[in-house]
Amino acid sequence: MSNMNAEELRSKLTELLPTVSFEENTEWVTANIDAAAWLSFAQQLKNDTALGCDFLFCITCIDWKTHLTMVYHLTSTTFRHNIVVKAKLDFNKPEIESVSGIWKTAEFHEREVFEMFGVNFLHHPDLRLLILPDGWEGRKPMLKDFEDPINMIKL
Repeated sequence: MSNMNAEELRSKLTELLPTVSFEENTEWVTANIDAAAWLSFAQQLKNDTALGCDFLFCITCIDWKTHLTMVYHLTSTTFRHNIVVKAKLDFNKPEIESVSGIWKTAEFHEREVFEMFGVNFLHHPDLRLLILPDGWEGRKPMLKDFEDPINMIKL
């Protein structure tokens, strides 16, 4: 199978994960999944020959004040389609399986989200600060409730 359109991609993703839901009016197919389903879904996205999502090019997190949302941007370098996957996380205990064993690029992206938002990536091989200096462990400067009285930052 080659270059699927958006409707065909949605159909294929639903076949792989019947509980998936989709956002409307987005540039790329955007799938919302349960965080507990992420690891097996990610493996299928990469290994399914019709999808071949072999490149994870962006991971980010959104703070909604009541919960966090992980956002993963994937592409197939073979078929040239892009897929966005979102997973809602508990604000008080944000955690999700690491996909660094599936896409090597996730290793640094997950470390950045860990230090900036405090998301615990389960089974990550080296979850430690990436950019911030020593002493910033657990500070989570990208959360909306972050305060730094020394540098007079309050978001």
